[in-house]
Amino acid sequence: MTETPQQYTARILGYIEGHDPQKIQRSTAGKLAKLVRGIPRKKLGKRPGPDKWSVTEILAHLAETEWVIGYRIRTILSRNGAPIEAFNQDDWAKTSNYAKQDPKNSLALFRALREANLSLLKSIPKEKWEYFGMHQERGKESVAHIFRMIAGHDLNHLSQVALLLGKK
Repeated sequence: MTETPQQYTARILGYIEGHDPQKIQRSTAGKLAKLVRGIPRKKLGKRPGPDKWSVTEILAHLAETEWVIGYRIRTILSRNGAPIEAFNQDDWAKTSNYAKQDPKNSLALFRALREANLSLLKSIPKEKWEYFGMHQERGKESVAHIFRMIAGHDLNHLSQVALLLGKK
């Protein structure tokens, strides 16, 4: 059963209840690195099922999602009310060949992009956190909302990685 955009938003935001989104985002790359440290590449690439992603694919997804989020935030900050195009993560996984990506490179790219995005957000005035884009599927999303969504997205995928590696 596929989630509606509203169900997805509610689920992702549910992960961060009672947590600091900034602390989550600052710690995600380190937590991922700790989870995958010493794990053979073959195990990282093992899918738990035919339509389920491996750890390698999750890491590639996180890196590309961070790139997308950085672009979205920069677009919104430069043009309040800008349209925000949705993307199909499964299409991106195929197009970018997530299964064949080097997990170390994906994690390094994720870390670098995350640091750049957090640095940008730290530098903007408080009022710009309410600037928004019009997401193609989910409607109006402010920078502050996107920031919370990414923290929930992090927790979702951290949990998946831990489960796949038997560390949960």
